[in-house]
Amino acid sequence: MKKAMVLLTVWYLVFSVSSPMTSSAARKEIKLLKPVTTGGMPLMAALNKRQSSRSFSQQKLPDQVLSNLLWAATGVNRPDSGKRTAPTAMNNQEVAVYVALEEGLYLYIAKKHSLELVVDKDLRSLTGKQGFVNKAALNLVYVADISKAAGFNREEKLLYAAADTGFIGQNVYLFCASEGLSTVIRGWIDRDDLGKAMNLKSDQMIILSQTVGYPGR
Repeated sequence: MKKAMVLLTVWYLVFSVSSPMTSSAARKEIKLLKPVTTGGMPLMAALNKRQSSRSFSQQKLPDQVLSNLLWAATGVNRPDSGKRTAPTAMNNQEVAVYVALEEGLYLYIAKKHSLELVVDKDLRSLTGKQGFVNKAALNLVYVADISKAAGFNREEKLLYAAADTGFIGQNVYLFCASEGLSTVIRGWIDRDDLGKAMNLKSDQMIILSQTVGYPGR
């Protein structure tokens, strides 16, 4: 009887350590792998292949590809100043990148190069009105925090937020072209429903979404 209890205890400990679903702490924050910031397709070749695609498979992105994607989108490329791969007006960095995965909705923290859990639900279907959004590996949601855009009137804040989102989206397009991924940036979103599900504040505004994944067959 004692031997059986010992074996059962050992089995439980091994299973609980090896299974990520048993660790709530692991789900609250995903520490991304160090991004690979060298190599890739030459710029002119990536520009030649850049396109929108609405055909996606359900295959998930490998951890390294996810890390590289988010760094390319708006990662810190100058650690001394904290400046990013995408420019923002007055360096306000007012556009946040949310990552809608099957496991939940995460916020990309560029300074830490990590993902922080925001909503423990699969919100991919709310990120757009096309049928492919809940099939692809992930959807990026670009959210502007208007309160961070100091020194501008509201019209200027919205103008710069839209432009800054475009810079990030184009970075993603070029990365996807280089990596053989499909992507499309989208504005057809029920912003009210998605904003409520994301628990956004009144100063936060959904600008666009962008679907990323492997090409469908």
